Amino acid sequence: MRIEQEVKLDFKDVLIRPKRSTLQTRADVDLTRQYTFKHSQLTWHGIPIIASNMDHTGTFAMANQLAKHQLLTAIDKFARLEDWERFQAENPEASAYCCATTGIKKEDEALLAKILQRVATPFICIDVANGYTQRFVDCIGALREKYPNKILIAGNVVTAEMAEELILAGADIIKVGIGPGSVCTTRLKTGVGYPQLSAIIECADAVHGLGGHLCADGGCVSPGDVAKAFAAGADFVMLGGMFAGHEECAGEKIQENGTWYMRFYGMSSREAMHKHFGRMNSYRASEGRSVNVPYRGHVEKTILDILGGLRSTCTYVGAQRLKELSKRTTFVRVTQQLNEVFSLLQVNEAHQDKSS
Repeated sequence: MRIEQEVKLDFKDVLIRPKRSTLQTRADVDLTRQYTFKHSQLTWHGIPIIASNMDHTGTFAMANQLAKHQLLTAIDKFARLEDWERFQAENPEASAYCCATTGIKKEDEALLAKILQRVATPFICIDVANGYTQRFVDCIGALREKYPNKILIAGNVVTAEMAEELILAGADIIKVGIGPGSVCTTRLKTGVGYPQLSAIIECADAVHGLGGHLCADGGCVSPGDVAKAFAAGADFVMLGGMFAGHEECAGEKIQENGTWYMRFYGMSSREAMHKHFGRMNSYRASEGRSVNVPYRGHVEKTILDILGGLRSTCTYVGAQRLKELSKRTTFVRVTQQLNEVFSLLQVNEAHQDKSS
């Protein structure tokens, strides 16, 4: 046992210091990126924000809307082949903004092969909770050999040495994040994790040194957090909770006291296990929570809010392109980010209403 004494940071621990800028308006900021990937040598152009491959957010309806803005969607691995075929037929151009998600079981790989025979998606997202196993590394190598011309996204990890190993095994993009998600309880159940901002900074340095790319997965609760993830060195940012609760999401709508909600749960939760596998194995614990999130209507407004916030961040530091944001960022440590006086007043008023 040993203890690392250096303090590790999360999004809530920092703010971005403003710098002098010559930009006249937010409209001058270019949020698109063009990447050429290490192993596949494919080039992709778009805005590098990804809807998470959770079954709530990784839907074809979400992909339709995000593709209009050149954003990506990681379709969840339980999507049926016939739904993929229908999506390809109806929205052939949107396929370029989709990732086919797979696990590391034989049945996962078999379904993936069928999907890739019929759908022109350039991305494969190899998704496991624990990216530190040799089995996972071997799976990346096998998929790279089988699909040399696909962009492989692999994760999740949070340390530089493992991020490097996954790049060397054949991954193009490393997905970083253990425990920061809004419906993830891994840190509570296992005590394992790593503050997300530090994980991005440390892994980005390692991954970029090998010519790879990084996707920050989890922990963003606001457009400002998305900006901090990019500023810390992420090439892509994956969002789950921020895209949850929209019309384009999967899941039932529930009405409580006149307010509509949608069901949202972690993919390692008991609810997800029972839905997709019919049981929760006795040898494992649930590492996800289930919640009802307020219904938020169509996702278009949320997309514009995120992109608008990101453009504004760039104007504060004088970055005309998203590519320049990390180069122009200085983080400052803080003890408080927000003035929450009115949030507290609303809570107090709600308590008073209940007690009266």
